[in-house]
Amino acid sequence: MRVVVVGCGYVGLELARQLAECDHDVTGVRRSDAGLDAIESIGVDAVRADATERSSLTALPDADAVVFAASSGGRGAAAAREVYVEGLRNVIGEYGERPSEPDRLVYTSSTGVYGDHDGGWVDEDTPIDPTTEKTRVLAEAERTALETAAGAGIDGTVARFAGLYGPDRYRLDRYIDGPVTAGYLNMVHRDDAAGAVRYLLEVDHARGETVLVVDDEPVDKHAFADWLADECGVPRPEKRSKRERVAAGDLSAAAERRIRTSKRCSNDRLRALGYELAYPTFREGYRDAVRAFRTLRG
Repeated sequence: MRVVVVGCGYVGLELARQLAECDHDVTGVRRSDAGLDAIESIGVDAVRADATERSSLTALPDADAVVFAASSGGRGAAAAREVYVEGLRNVIGEYGERPSEPDRLVYTSSTGVYGDHDGGWVDEDTPIDPTTEKTRVLAEAERTALETAAGAGIDGTVARFAGLYGPDRYRLDRYIDGPVTAGYLNMVHRDDAAGAVRYLLEVDHARGETVLVVDDEPVDKHAFADWLADECGVPRPEKRSKRERVAAGDLSAAAERRIRTSKRCSNDRLRALGYELAYPTFREGYRDAVRAFRTLRG
């Protein structure tokens, strides 16, 4: 299978590596020259192109499947719209006009589109309720991946990721140092985020559908912080309620919005499709980080 991964960043690079390891013909795409070496280092063809610049996309090779995993770099809603909506439309437009369009498109989204469910369970059938400008952009991008792609003759799939963690993103200090705010953590290890997308492509599942990509166990933040502290051999951190944390006034606007939303994401659909998680829970996923922490402390 010929796969083009637009946006070889944290997840995209791992996805490209896994696909290449499975003998697929993979091309990784970055918007600047700076990231091309990382793509080539895993034995994958690298192309410089920017999804927000339609003319640059002629450099992309023909493909059987395209994965759109580009990032807006943590910037605001305007930048997110430029990348996730306009950039995605550009990629669909470029491939839709070719004599042989891709068969599949996978867009990587976020569970942030659900909004607040007061700790209740959500799945693919739960109506989304984006509550910020940026999550509304993500919801529009999901519609683009499914509806605009279909209009171009391409079957779209939305892979809706929970919070990503893994190498270089364990963020142990956030939970060990505290204070830790009440709520639920919905997580997926980077390798499983990439692995789930690879699986959906290889087994040809979820055409025209959305799939939640999250591990088996949403966990209470206080319980997670205590587990992590115990495993690392350090004192358990201070705990605070949402109300206490907001009243303290030490949160950014973005952080305050995050702690005001709480939900538990179900991976029943992903499991039913047959994907087996390499890291089913945080316990397996944080094993290497805990080991490294203990080693550094001697």
